[in-house]
This record gives sequence, structure tokens and C-alpha cells, in this order.
Amino acid sequence: MACGLRVGADGTNHRYKEGDHVPLCANKVGPFHNPSETYRYYDLPFCSPEHVTEKTEALGEVLNGDRLVDAPYELNFLEEQQSKSLCKNNLSKEDVAKFRHAVSKDYYFEMYYDDLPLWGFLGKIEGGKDKYFLFKHIHFNILYNDDRVIKINVQTDPNINVDISEDRK
Repeated sequence: MACGLRVGADGTNHRYKEGDHVPLCANKVGPFHNPSETYRYYDLPFCSPEHVTEKTEALGEVLNGDRLVDAPYELNFLEEQQSKSLCKNNLSKEDVAKFRHAVSKDYYFEMYYDDLPLWGFLGKIEGGKDKYFLFKHIHFNILYNDDRVIKINVQTDPNINVDISEDRK
């Protein structure tokens, strides 16, 4: 006699039902043109969860410089979402300077959704080196096959940004 039991999704079996939590981890940030120079995601003053949980990493992840932590986004399986605000931050002059430095060095961010990597840029420079813009909107496009995530892309909207050219609050 055999009986089957389906255990709830926890990210290890990579099979989900509609509405299940799918793990999304922020990993690192760094300059695009120097991939060996990386920093913890929350070294920059991004919106963060109330309690940031670091993930246990395998040896290969540690050697690769991975620094997995909870990401501030909630992207449940097969759930369509409209744009929503994560937080409202009033950045200090030091925070603005950190972001401007990251944009000037063409920093990217790296995340993992159900162990699938995704990357995006933090901002852009316009007018030579005159205007620095930080992207404020991220759009996730997720593809599914039955009960699995098979692909994820991220797009930063260059039209939804904030000018960080000066150290103002």
C-alpha cells in the first residue's frame, strides 16, 4: 500500500502552488566593469525588511563572493501584482553620495528568485557626468511551467527615477 503526501513548498523542491511563497534573495552589488569587486546588497541604503536574515551558503557560494539575504520584495507563485511602494526613505547626504558613487561606477545588483539569478542596474548618468539618476521602479517578469518557475527577468524603468546629482536631503 502506498500513499502520497505533498509537502508545502519551501524552495528546496522548486515546485509550487498558486500563492506559495517563492524565495527571493538579494545577493550583492558592484561595478559592472569589475565583477570581482562586490559588496553586500544592504551596504547601500536600499529599502530593507524589518529583520534582514542572512542565508546559509554552500562553499561554492562563499568562494563566489555571494552574500544572500532576504530581499524586500514578495513575489508569490502565479500572483499578478500591481506596482506598490516598498518604503519611503528620506536619504541623508551620505546616502545620496553612496548611491551617486554607485551610479557613477555603473553598479548592478544581483538577486536570486527560486535559485534563478537576475541582474539590474541601479541608475544612469545623463549629460556626460552632469546628472545622476537612481532608478526607483523595478519590474519583474516571471515565466512558469506548470508548478515551476522557469525564468525571471528584471527591468528597471529609466523614466521612473530620482535625481541624485546633489547631496541634498
